[in-house]
Amino acid sequence: MADTSNEVIKILLVDDHEIVRAGLSLIIQKELGLKVVGQAGNRADAIEAARQTKPDVILLDLDLGDESGLDYIPALQEAAENARIIVLTGERDTEVLGRAVSLGALGVVNKEKAHDVVINAIKRVHAGEAWLDSKLTASLVSQLTAAKKKKEDPEAVKIASLSKREMEVVKLIGEGLKGKEIAERLFISEITVRHHLTSIFAKLEVSDRVELMLYTYKHGLVKAPA
Repeated sequence: MADTSNEVIKILLVDDHEIVRAGLSLIIQKELGLKVVGQAGNRADAIEAARQTKPDVILLDLDLGDESGLDYIPALQEAAENARIIVLTGERDTEVLGRAVSLGALGVVNKEKAHDVVINAIKRVHAGEAWLDSKLTASLVSQLTAAKKKKEDPEAVKIASLSKREMEVVKLIGEGLKGKEIAERLFISEITVRHHLTSIFAKLEVSDRVELMLYTYKHGLVKAPA
């Protein structure tokens, strides 16, 4: 195995706030074996810097003014194909962070974390590990499990094909409401309700309202009466 003890990890900083980049640069440059080789505050500069400097690790903010760092990830990976991306952000929405990971980010670090967390994340991600907190990891596992079940379950595919309005009608049928009551509840005509039911029957492959009601109970769309 080659000796990598003297290897310098090259880092590109992408953040639209110059003062943030300056602070990060000072922190990183103090650490032996880490070197900031470029900085950028917008998409064009980030891609060009990645292409020119070929960094090992890219620290990427997700909130870049009018742009989202999510849109940068594929382009940055293409510009510096060996670079590993760490999202450094104040974003707490696990769906957004999960999206970043699905696009290729190997690390997620909250901006509120201590400086040593950022340094450790850089070193671990450069070594080929992922750096995710337990909450995000659990959320990603849950999302992947749900996606797998949805893919494997043909009924889930049918249910997902329903429009928002059709789902409202389905739930009201499950609650035992009649056509006129559904029309009044949703402020639509009875004719429109019938049109929705025709579409729903076709999508869920049920033949009538009774069968539809049983379907809602079976698949948990509506809680069955005690």
